[in-house]
Amino acid sequence: MAGPALIEPGSGWPEDPAAAATPVARDAAAVVALAAGADSIAELGARQSVCRACPRLVEWREQVAAERRRSFADQVYWGRPVPTWGDERPGILILGLAPAAHGGNRTGRIFTGDRSGDFLFASLWRCGLAAQPTSVAAGDGQRLMGARMTAAVHCAPPANKPTVTERDTCAPWLAAELAVLPELRVVVCLGHFAWQALWPRLAAEGIEAPRPRPAFGHGAEVTLTGPVARPLAVLGCYHPSQQNTFTGRVTEAMLDEVFRRARDLAAGASSAG
Repeated sequence: MAGPALIEPGSGWPEDPAAAATPVARDAAAVVALAAGADSIAELGARQSVCRACPRLVEWREQVAAERRRSFADQVYWGRPVPTWGDERPGILILGLAPAAHGGNRTGRIFTGDRSGDFLFASLWRCGLAAQPTSVAAGDGQRLMGARMTAAVHCAPPANKPTVTERDTCAPWLAAELAVLPELRVVVCLGHFAWQALWPRLAAEGIEAPRPRPAFGHGAEVTLTGPVARPLAVLGCYHPSQQNTFTGRVTEAMLDEVFRRARDLAAGASSAG
């Protein structure tokens, strides 16, 4: 049975950051303007969550929400862009690729409701960055402590593969996020796509990467400086996809090692400050 294609902003969905009056970006130029004009991380998340700038992604995310997977046939899907979520003054930003069609696109919270999220949140909990070891649905009591999650692309893409144009259209949301997180000290990139998406956004903030650009790898670490007196560490981490976790390419211990390192870097920067 088909359901609604999306949850209307301000209609009562738990943790919905938007209201009926939240401005909607309908093309790339509007994304640039609305991202730059957001005066808080909360308003930025609200504007992300109603974006309609990429026609292919809008069509796909709403089609998935209407048709639904059989195992979730009795559930209502979010069906909108999945916004940034977590601590509003984080030392750590966790950057992923894009929401899963039946994960974040269903629950409305990034990395929530799928196997990748199960693996990720368990590690964050073990490392003291999450209040609970699981993240099942928006409004379930989960919260992040000193960390925030976002994505290079905020809509679930077909085959989990956004196009270059879609990545670039979504990029101003990430650039704006980096600009409004004054205590940010560490970015953890989950996978090669997130790693590649980050560097141009850092350059836009005046934070230049070494040349040649650092190669992605699990445990890769690069410390950068920018126009303000704050070092920023970028850490690479294999994505906790089902393929990677089932094959042992990434294990619980490997994920914990990265997040313990991120936690210690952020804590050290905070103590030094």
